[in-house]
Amino acid sequence: MANRIILNQTSYHGAGAINAIPDEIKSRGFKKVFVASDPDLVKFGVSKKVTDILDNAGIEYKLYSDIKPNPTIENVQHGVAEFKASKADCIVAIGGGSSMDTAKAIGIIIANPEFEDVRSLEGVAPTKNKCVPIIAVPTTAGTAAEVTINYVITDVERKRKFVCVDAHDIPVVAVVDPDMMSTMPASLTAATGMDALTHAIEAYVSTVASHYTDALAMKAIEMVTAYLPSSYKGNRESRAAMHDAQCLAGMAFSNALLGIVHSMAHKTGAAFHEGSMKDRHLPHGCANAIYLPYVIKYNAHDQRAAERYADIARMLGLSGNSNKGLIESLCGLIDKMNDELNIPHTLKEFG
Repeated sequence: MANRIILNQTSYHGAGAINAIPDEIKSRGFKKVFVASDPDLVKFGVSKKVTDILDNAGIEYKLYSDIKPNPTIENVQHGVAEFKASKADCIVAIGGGSSMDTAKAIGIIIANPEFEDVRSLEGVAPTKNKCVPIIAVPTTAGTAAEVTINYVITDVERKRKFVCVDAHDIPVVAVVDPDMMSTMPASLTAATGMDALTHAIEAYVSTVASHYTDALAMKAIEMVTAYLPSSYKGNRESRAAMHDAQCLAGMAFSNALLGIVHSMAHKTGAAFHEGSMKDRHLPHGCANAIYLPYVIKYNAHDQRAAERYADIARMLGLSGNSNKGLIESLCGLIDKMNDELNIPHTLKEFG
């Protein structure tokens, strides 16, 4: 079987990477930028780090910030209308998964207007054209949407989320600058970090994993387990390492796909989204963290999956004289990490 590997055309990594954005825009001949970022990032000046660079470079842009957590169909359709009105020819997406997912959906529909209902993009839609060029600037260390071909949209009417997988939507440029995540609160650090760990573990155990994705996934697992607890406590070096770790995990799962943890987390997130409950919005990464050890134990009934989970445990230096023992140690490590990150072990504990 042939393995398909899809990555960005260009990616920048490290402190100060956002300074490369004007050169990328100009060298690609773009004239006006549609900057997509969520309102909190605008409010707290995070998006301004990028727009100031655009201002200094004399690049025209339209700032669009009507982006909600877990973007909805209506959210996307409004963004499409705003993009058309802006007369922009590229998108700079600043934020976490919500900003990236909104940008991808907008970009795909602009280039493929027959999918403007949004719902028809579910699954692997037969789009013909590459989306509007996107330069993706993540502000969280977990979703890895800047390096993936996936995005998720919430269907409020039907109380569900649906996943879109489209090789045409990957950002042309990823700009992974740890300075953009310096103000990330601890709770978001925890949730997005466990999302990254889940991405990497599910990619490694996937039935379509390859040598290419295995290397990325294993390195990501090693780095997340090493750096997430101290990143949660605010350690700057660990936060920078987590930025790289989540990117590796994203490259792995974008090409190897995901599993049961994510399918359940998406359903749970749609049921308990912001607005559906007064104070109990369940972040996607928290849902993943809760489900992960249960799913590992369930999947381990399959011999191949058990061997893969045991591989992970051995790489991490965990104890166990058999696959069963190694898997128990792996689940124990995840439970310990959830405790350190103040993530509950059950949905009931969450509320």
